[in-house]
Amino acid sequence: MTAIVNFTGDANPYGGGDPYADYRTADFPFTQYADLADRRLGAGVIAANDEFFAQRENLLLPERAEFDPEHFGHKGKIMDGWETRRRRGASAEHPWPTADDHDWALVRLGAPGVIRGIVVDTAHFRGNYPQAVSVEATSVPGSPSPEDLLADDVKWTTLVPRTPVGGHAANGFAVSVEQRFTHLRVKQHPDGGIARLRVYGEVVPDPEWLAVLGTFDVVALENGGQAEDASNLFYSPATNTIQPGRARVMHECWETRRRRDQGNDWIRYRLAAQSEIRSLEIDTAYLKGNAAGWATVSVKDGDEGDWREILPRTRLQPDTNHRFVLPAPVVATHARIDIYPDGGISRLRLHGSLTEEGRTRLGARYQELGA
Repeated sequence: MTAIVNFTGDANPYGGGDPYADYRTADFPFTQYADLADRRLGAGVIAANDEFFAQRENLLLPERAEFDPEHFGHKGKIMDGWETRRRRGASAEHPWPTADDHDWALVRLGAPGVIRGIVVDTAHFRGNYPQAVSVEATSVPGSPSPEDLLADDVKWTTLVPRTPVGGHAANGFAVSVEQRFTHLRVKQHPDGGIARLRVYGEVVPDPEWLAVLGTFDVVALENGGQAEDASNLFYSPATNTIQPGRARVMHECWETRRRRDQGNDWIRYRLAAQSEIRSLEIDTAYLKGNAAGWATVSVKDGDEGDWREILPRTRLQPDTNHRFVLPAPVVATHARIDIYPDGGISRLRLHGSLTEEGRTRLGARYQELGA
């Protein structure tokens, strides 16, 4: 596994110009996975013990944190992140925080799953970031309240032990716990500010819920689908194509750079489990001058299966949702969309239901992960 780069210590005070010019970051190996704490999936910061300077909800904003050097309010500098007040000791003789003092926030994952890595981003918190952070996780069914999660009988598993972090930096942590989680508890020691939280992992859906649904989108991220690979990620991630709902702006789509050869671009997906597909949709919403010209869709059953085309090369229209009913149901575990020659799509939907084998395997994995 690639070594995780660690950042510690203060960043330099802001000196003007591009505030990201001295931002410290790295290529983390786990960012290939979807962000389970994405607001589009329904994630939320449901509680925090303190948010005096900046509100907790900023942690999950999809855009990178912004910095306005002249933006002040009645409580001081307004930061784009979650920031708590400075902790103090118990008396004049002991004015410093204790070793155990910390602030916390509870995060509900938008889609429960196995966590592969976490980024605690302290962008623009140059001298007011936490000295260290830690992250715990739990799995609680239903829609628990903050009080439910903080009850004494809730078991929390440490994903990131208390670890020093750096200011104005993307602090990344690989996670190797094979368990399905629904909520996180993020702690900053003893106080300070965090701009963004990203939780990368694999969605593990509830098989009972999918069984009740019957027919559903078997490649959707929230149902356990995954964009495994793509030919080009220049402008945006392939995972955008399986996010909930329709794209609202172009950056919520998948768009490739312009080709200057005779090739084409593509995305390969893994379905929630083995499924029987009966219809599909290709949406080019908000892609007007850069939508793909044509597309084909292929599927295969099993890692060693052969690819078979279920939608021949078909002309696509800009900013349009295209729907296709298959002449007969098709069993598959993987899918692939090829676009010609380049451009993008906003969503791919594959409507169907799990096969008996798919239900059995998904149920077994659900149990193995402690759900």
